[in-house]
Amino acid sequence: MRIFAAVVPPPEAYADLEEFVEPRRDVHSDLRWTPSHLWHVTLAFMGDVPAGLLDDVVDAVAAAAATHTPIPLRLSGAGTFPNPAEARVVWIDVRSDSPTGLPDLESLALGVRRACGRAGASPAGGAYRPHLTLARVRRPFEATQWLRVMDAYAGPSWSADEVTVFASHRGDGRGRPHYEAVAVCPLGASVSRG
Repeated sequence: MRIFAAVVPPPEAYADLEEFVEPRRDVHSDLRWTPSHLWHVTLAFMGDVPAGLLDDVVDAVAAAAATHTPIPLRLSGAGTFPNPAEARVVWIDVRSDSPTGLPDLESLALGVRRACGRAGASPAGGAYRPHLTLARVRRPFEATQWLRVMDAYAGPSWSADEVTVFASHRGDGRGRPHYEAVAVCPLGASVSRG
């Protein structure tokens, strides 16, 4: 089973970003836009996890989340992976309104990743780069112009006060994944299973 832990922006942050993105969806036809109901900020992604480990992973994420306080964030700016000259992914940046900045979110991600690893579900990926994926493309494209437009975005502030553990189910027949929330782990509190 594929599972991941993420921070999910609140509805008002979704609505604001959706309003900004909507008029731009048809401009570059090769972009495959992520539906807004799937938007999230991944903290840790675990590829193939045996179903029997799910409860252990949830407990580990809950324990890591309980050691952190809510983090003031905003979606603002943009970027691409791997780089603007050969972009395959277009994303919105995640910034912090905290006096300590993004280290709070990075510390949460590191704690969640380590906890998942100890639970037997080692996270995939390299260095952590907080972002919200907007679109993907099959063939790399030059995205500098896109970045100029998308980098103008500055969303409302919100407080990340929980980590959601999701099961990711492959494709709906058209290649789109389906995410199922299996637990919500409040920051500084105990877990609520979905």
